[in-house]
Amino acid sequence: MGIAVLTMKASVIEMFLAVPQINCDVRAGKIINPEFIVKCPAGCQDPRYHVYGTDVYASYSSVCGAAVHSGVLDNSGGKILVRKVAGQSGYKGSYSNGVQSLSLPRWRESFVVSEGKPQKGVTYPISLTYSSSKSPAAKAGETTKAYQSPSAPGTTAQPVPLMQVLGTTAVEGTHTTLPKPPPSAGSTTSSLRPQPVGQRSQELGEPELWKPGSVLLDAGFVPKTELSTQSLEPVSQGDPSCKVDLSFLIDGSASIGKRRFRIQKQFLADVAQALDIGPAGPLMGVVQYGDNPVTQFNLKTHMNSRDLKTAIEKITQRGGLSNVGRAISFVTQNFFSKSNGNRGSAPNVAVVMVDGWPTDKVEEASRFARESGINIFFITMEGASENEKQYVLEPNFANKAVCRTNGFYSFSVQNWFSLHKTVQPLVKRICDTDRLACSKTCLNSADIGFIIDGSSSVGTGNFRTVLQFVANLSKEFEISDTDTRIGAVQYTYEQRLEFGFDVYSTKPDVLNAIKRVGYWSGGTSTGAAINYALEQLFKKSKPNKRKLMILITDGRSYDDVRIPAMVARHEGVITYAIGVAWAAQDELEVIATHPARDHAFFVDEFDNLYKVVPKVIQNICTEFNSQPRN
Repeated sequence: MGIAVLTMKASVIEMFLAVPQINCDVRAGKIINPEFIVKCPAGCQDPRYHVYGTDVYASYSSVCGAAVHSGVLDNSGGKILVRKVAGQSGYKGSYSNGVQSLSLPRWRESFVVSEGKPQKGVTYPISLTYSSSKSPAAKAGETTKAYQSPSAPGTTAQPVPLMQVLGTTAVEGTHTTLPKPPPSAGSTTSSLRPQPVGQRSQELGEPELWKPGSVLLDAGFVPKTELSTQSLEPVSQGDPSCKVDLSFLIDGSASIGKRRFRIQKQFLADVAQALDIGPAGPLMGVVQYGDNPVTQFNLKTHMNSRDLKTAIEKITQRGGLSNVGRAISFVTQNFFSKSNGNRGSAPNVAVVMVDGWPTDKVEEASRFARESGINIFFITMEGASENEKQYVLEPNFANKAVCRTNGFYSFSVQNWFSLHKTVQPLVKRICDTDRLACSKTCLNSADIGFIIDGSSSVGTGNFRTVLQFVANLSKEFEISDTDTRIGAVQYTYEQRLEFGFDVYSTKPDVLNAIKRVGYWSGGTSTGAAINYALEQLFKKSKPNKRKLMILITDGRSYDDVRIPAMVARHEGVITYAIGVAWAAQDELEVIATHPARDHAFFVDEFDNLYKVVPKVIQNICTEFNSQPRN
């Protein structure tokens, strides 16, 4: 039986016909049409409607969710124009217009959205063709044409062209709903379900209803038997622009109560969803504290947001006191380890959630955490009132704990019911890795220039001992082009750049380069060597690096060292002076950064240089950790 379906020019559709309506959960891959105009309802900003990509979206995305993310629509809905395009090799997630889109490695089909204005000369369908028998928008009164089972088993199915289905007769102002065909295999009104090339179709009987949450490949070319047993939802690899290792310390104390504990878990689930968890992006674990802390799951337990949210839902409250300091110490010593999934290349972040105030002290535990490179954030809910402050064990505890006291790491939430408003600000700050100041430690944040005395008084054998001392110091640091970098200058009367900061980016390469330094022999012009190092080495230091000069000499300089030492201090270079044998103690103290007792060292013979290594490292780290935290 022939069916006449409307086809009209876009301008006529706009004027006289209702644009097809879809629900927020409809994915572009469910719709066969290559280009179409639809109307989205209000409320599609909801995070339940997943979106993959930015500007160009994977067809597994919610059509209307993508429209809101792109800015074409706001949360009140409206008309949009959707155009299918080729699949991409990767899709980058982003937060835009109240929607957090997710990243995806690749997908077979994409789409773009624009304002719902018909293009001149283009004919748009007044009804959409879906890859299953009924669209989820059928409740909204949309006309649909679904693919049915083939009329006989053993035949190869072919897709039905859209315009062939719709026909050519235009009847102004009518909206015809297609009758549901009978399930008979011999029905003349049944059409073919598309199959992949070379695959035989199956007699599927009456197609089953599409259900929210069911998963189909974008073109719908999957046998029903596969659909009933497989979930083909793409698993995100995570947002690479937010690669952090994250620990949430949640409050499981008795004072929080069951209701607020549930709100806390929902907050964690919302953060997990917004972060786009995955091996190429952020990873997240949870520690619950009360009397004692316990790891609920570590960084490598759950590798996507979906699994993580399921695990969060299963967490049960432990009760007890609110020993936050003990929990921070536990995380520092146990959580961020390689065995627990710590990647080393990603910043370590700990978000501490506190109901009221801690029942123990946090300052010392937090200082140790910061020195270990952990960025501590605090979220305090319903803090102490004026009358309650007398019960707080450690006043101003949050500022004593967080990575920096500039407000970036602290959230004060007036009540639990407004906690959800903190999700996006927290995610934005966690992912701003350039501002995670505590990721930098004394061992991974410096440009270190060794200024090596190669004068005749040193001798070949002792020079090799000096190089071993330089290597022993270098081994203690985390060396890469983004962490600590090493450079070296050798001097006599003259100076020679052995290698600059940008030459070697791995520890083995640096150590091999140190071994290859050849002994020069000559006089001792230490002042000129300092000036040379400032010009040839430290002028190429990165602005966010600490500049450390470690000078090793065995005698008094033939030239003045006072002015070069003052210039070095003026340029922000921290100088450690190491004297051996005939080196002048007073000159070492002039060269070294103040206070000299922390920056000048002396040993009576070259073979004792190794004894200085631990003290130099300790002083470098002590100075680093004593820097102002605001």
